[in-house]
Amino acid sequence: MARRRRGLPVNGVLLLDKPQGASSNHALQRARRLFQAQKAGHTGTLDPMATGLLPVCFGEATKFSSFLLEADKVYRTRVQLGVVTDTGDAEGEVVERQAVPALSEADIEAVLARFRGEIEQVPPMYSALKHQGRKLYELAREGKTVERAARRVTVYDARLLAHDAEGFELEVRVSKGTYIRTLAEDIGRALGCGAHITALRRLKTGPFSGEAMLDLATLEALEDQAAREAQLMPVDVLVAHLPALGVDAEQAGRLLHGQPILAERIELSVGSLARLYRDETFLGLGTVKTTGEIAPRRLLNTAADEHASRA
Repeated sequence: MARRRRGLPVNGVLLLDKPQGASSNHALQRARRLFQAQKAGHTGTLDPMATGLLPVCFGEATKFSSFLLEADKVYRTRVQLGVVTDTGDAEGEVVERQAVPALSEADIEAVLARFRGEIEQVPPMYSALKHQGRKLYELAREGKTVERAARRVTVYDARLLAHDAEGFELEVRVSKGTYIRTLAEDIGRALGCGAHITALRRLKTGPFSGEAMLDLATLEALEDQAAREAQLMPVDVLVAHLPALGVDAEQAGRLLHGQPILAERIELSVGSLARLYRDETFLGLGTVKTTGEIAPRRLLNTAADEHASRA
């Protein structure tokens, strides 16, 4: 007998403003409890010190969360010069202090220019990457350091917002897998005095900006479950960048039974993904297998229920 999942079948995407001091998982679990959701997951970890945009996927939306893991991101950070910590941020132990030279805006801009574009970055020891089955931060807490291979990441933009004698503020747009702590450390090293970050806020993930974020206190203040669910975005916002294809009732039935359909005059290359809709109901994703044929790739369980009610 299948074990019944506890909670409500909530489906959708929440743009959560993660509070400082909470892990991404802790913030996720608090949101899940507020929505009484059966299933939830987030789309990219933020350090406990960091705040800002943490998209949370409920229910069927978790099937499409991987699309956000690949997305570019925008951050705002404060870089403190002259102090190096073992974690690269203000929560770590100070391991080095250096005098900060008198730096003009032009001095900082000249160094920032070296970090724009595709660069190599060595992941920090205080990260969730794994070495021989163990997370790096677990090894770091035991005082251990292991070799980490450099990875290629892209800094699309690094904009200087303000600077003073002790540091500066940056807004950066980066590819997936970029560590802002490491970027700040490398910039500090290039400036000749070392650095760490004292604040970090994620402003954007893929197509989502911080303007629509909600914090936990705001969600808690809403009067009931319906009011909270009204704040969720639909599941298909996660794949809105993909082309859409409408299907009729018969085609929807075939797709929902795992069978491919023929779609005339489709202008997508073999291997392409497409969003599938019956009327305005999102069914899931299909893959172009051969010219004019679409096979189901990832479908919503709720789509089957909706189709059955209309049949």
